[in-house]
Amino acid sequence: MKHVRNLSANVLQLALNQLFGLAIFYLLSTGLSKTDFGQINLALAVLLAVFNILSMGIDQLVIKRIASGASIQTTLSLYIGHVLLGGAVFYGILLSGKALFPHAGDTYSLILLIGIGKLAMFFSSPFKQIASGLERFKLLAYMSVISNLVRCFSLVIFAIEFGPINIIAIVIIFIAGDVAELLTCIYLFRRSIKIKPAVKWDRSAYFNLLKEALPQSGVVVITSALARFDWIFIGFILSAQKLAEYSFAYKVFEMATLPLTAIAPLLIPRFTNLFLNDHPDTRNFKALVRIEMMIAGLVGLLLNVYWAPLIDALTGDKYGAVNTQTLFVLCLSMPLLYINNILWTAFFAQGQLKMILRAFIVTLLVNIIGDVILIPLYKNEGAALAFLLANLAQTIFFLNRNTIPELKTAWQPLIACTVCAIGAGFITKYLVPDTWLILPLSVAVYFFMLIITRQIKLTHRQQLQQLVNW
Repeated sequence: MKHVRNLSANVLQLALNQLFGLAIFYLLSTGLSKTDFGQINLALAVLLAVFNILSMGIDQLVIKRIASGASIQTTLSLYIGHVLLGGAVFYGILLSGKALFPHAGDTYSLILLIGIGKLAMFFSSPFKQIASGLERFKLLAYMSVISNLVRCFSLVIFAIEFGPINIIAIVIIFIAGDVAELLTCIYLFRRSIKIKPAVKWDRSAYFNLLKEALPQSGVVVITSALARFDWIFIGFILSAQKLAEYSFAYKVFEMATLPLTAIAPLLIPRFTNLFLNDHPDTRNFKALVRIEMMIAGLVGLLLNVYWAPLIDALTGDKYGAVNTQTLFVLCLSMPLLYINNILWTAFFAQGQLKMILRAFIVTLLVNIIGDVILIPLYKNEGAALAFLLANLAQTIFFLNRNTIPELKTAWQPLIACTVCAIGAGFITKYLVPDTWLILPLSVAVYFFMLIITRQIKLTHRQQLQQLVNW
């Protein structure tokens, strides 16, 4: 039941974050021109990639260490020292660049200003990762929701009181939200964990931590590049307007991975404890894969069946029809993201970091080559296709290296659920004249096809109960 409570707390904070994030995203995408919206997204893409790289994989390693019973005070001290050092060096480089090139473009100025807030969020990461490692997901929820809450309500109040939002207001509000998150994390951590944040420099321990995280550091560099390379490439090679369109579709797709985002943090400590046993019980893996594939297929179906008319109505014909094909291709990646997360977590819990690094090198190469070839040819649809091919390459690599019997057939529900979702979407979209009936009928057809393909059986009820109590 602890697992259920953790999942509930994590789902709640993610739902709130997604709700606030969706409101922020809507206000920005509809209140700004495509050029301004694209520039902000380009700045955010660069900053998020850089700060993910600066974590060097230590964030995930900290969760694993704490879940394994390592000292909270020592681990916290080492991680705080790392973020302070990495953040100071990076922002010092940013400031130096502005001093050396005072006439740098608007995007650089945005990076410099918004970077203040992202630096504060980077400083807050040790407290959140310790809470996650301790499986204190209720505490993590309070820590994680404050930034989006401040930003959302500030933007709404500004829009009501002062009219259309502008770049200056957005920068100030974003910085305020991120700083509020840092202060909240420090306060809640001291009150709940009863440990005073402090940095006690231990050179030997720090370099041992870096050495242990080294294989994962490569993974982080690659995943950061993988997550935002297409945004940056589109922004510089095509235009800010095309980036605005692609980032809108990608952001909605990213928000739709809420179930995966809710489940993923729970799996690391769970899998870590499981593989501490010489003979881990992995019988629940098969049920976990099948359930996640059904969820991924359902979410992708819901996104696509009524995308264009709904989004165009909400955004004044800016981002609906123009993104129909892009979103469809992105949604094909969703089941792959789910299965890759399960396989990555299993390998990570077993300490197979070098193998994971090789997998992500393959993924990055496929993504970069795909972007370089396909974006000039097919623009945003090319970026989505490159993303799909990269995730497919990672899935094939992981399955080829997998030794867990229950995961050897993970590709079967992946294919079955994806085909069911695509089939349900096409059947209802092209055979049902009433657009308002498409949504409920497509869901009904999807589950009917899952039953026909034996992805849902009466015998699965017991497996589901075991998984809930796992």
